[in-house]
Amino acid sequence: MSLSVIILAAGQGSRMLSDLPKVLHPLGGVPLVLHAMRTAREIDPERMVIVVGHGAEAVAAVVRAEDEFATVVTQTEQLGTAHAVDQARAVLDGASGDAIVLYGDTPFIEARTLDAMLAARLRHDVVVLGFNAADPGRYGRLIAKDEDLERIVEFKDATEAERAITLCNSGVICADRARLFDLIAQVGQENAAGEYYLTDIVALARAQGLSAGVVRCAEAETLGINTRSELAQAEARFQARRRVEALENGVTLSAPETVYFAQDTYIGRDAVVDQFVVFGPGVTVESGAHIRAFSHLEGCHVSRGAVVGPYARLRPGAELAEDVRIGNFVEIKNAQIDEGAKVNHLSYVGDATVGARANLGAGTVTCNYDGVFKHHTEIGEGAFIGSSTMLVAPVKVGAQALTGSGSVITQDVPEGALALGRGKQETKPGLGKRLMDRLRAAKAAKAKG
Repeated sequence: MSLSVIILAAGQGSRMLSDLPKVLHPLGGVPLVLHAMRTAREIDPERMVIVVGHGAEAVAAVVRAEDEFATVVTQTEQLGTAHAVDQARAVLDGASGDAIVLYGDTPFIEARTLDAMLAARLRHDVVVLGFNAADPGRYGRLIAKDEDLERIVEFKDATEAERAITLCNSGVICADRARLFDLIAQVGQENAAGEYYLTDIVALARAQGLSAGVVRCAEAETLGINTRSELAQAEARFQARRRVEALENGVTLSAPETVYFAQDTYIGRDAVVDQFVVFGPGVTVESGAHIRAFSHLEGCHVSRGAVVGPYARLRPGAELAEDVRIGNFVEIKNAQIDEGAKVNHLSYVGDATVGARANLGAGTVTCNYDGVFKHHTEIGEGAFIGSSTMLVAPVKVGAQALTGSGSVITQDVPEGALALGRGKQETKPGLGKRLMDRLRAAKAAKAKG
């Protein structure tokens, strides 16, 4: 049977006190809604529908950039969770199999938990995900006996006895798609908030002789993000989990609590990551590489045996081959650095190809931007670029060629050639001392005056 996933991402998130839609606030370097989408993909749905509302265009753009096959529908009025799910009715019309409802602000649900809900669907018509809360607060309560769920009651509508129950509703629901929308069509708004609650489908199902079940998960999986404080707590939890995963996968973290990961960071076994390293989205570090302290990486690939940092920055498009050396205060952007090449000090290499075993001296800059267009620099295999060389792109330095320190290279350098592009030095004996004496005298006179 096919599977559909509906992700609710329409809320404003007023408690975030932000113009940015709540589900676009970043966690682990990516918007919250992408966490739900990526978990959903792990259970291989045939269809994925994202329900947007507040900031619809911005949310839709992020969703489509992540998954061009996801369908986006708009909830123009926020009239409750059942109303939100109902916006997916038309696009899922005719789809067979089950549907699972997830939330764009709940990033930690695990795929194995969703698999457990799908398994429970073999025994129950409607399945709800619940958790035992340390502090139930204002969560909806699940009235259940073992796996059998009798009903869900919202906190606003609960009695004192019901509020004492610690088994709480996560909001995640699984049911046959057709039955889900049939039940939603019967939901009313006779409650304290005047909204259409998705949770009401449990009571409606039971009234029709259908069964309802509950699957339990750890409370941490159900953590929803409603405030900046909760977002910060979620980030801390995310980072703690990723550090443990890295260590368990054979990565050496010199000071784990100082290393920050993105959601999709991949680091191979026997890689070493020193203190205060930040990984932005899209980073792959192969086995045996070494990322030294105070480096920042995003959108890049670091091959086996490469050493990066300290104080290095790798930007999107940086591709480092095996045994490359990127040193302190070096920035690499959209550049291929081939095997064994070295860029060790105080350099910027952007929009470039650096050949194998080339050596770029301190202060080398590829001048890639003319104010309108970006241009490419090519440095050949085994080339030696002298310190403080400015390579004004587009330009090519051939294999085994050299440039003199302090040169401005504006023309191609043939293979094996030496290029010098600097003004002739002139030396005026004694003039330096006479000039300084004159300046100091002028300063003294000014002070007396």
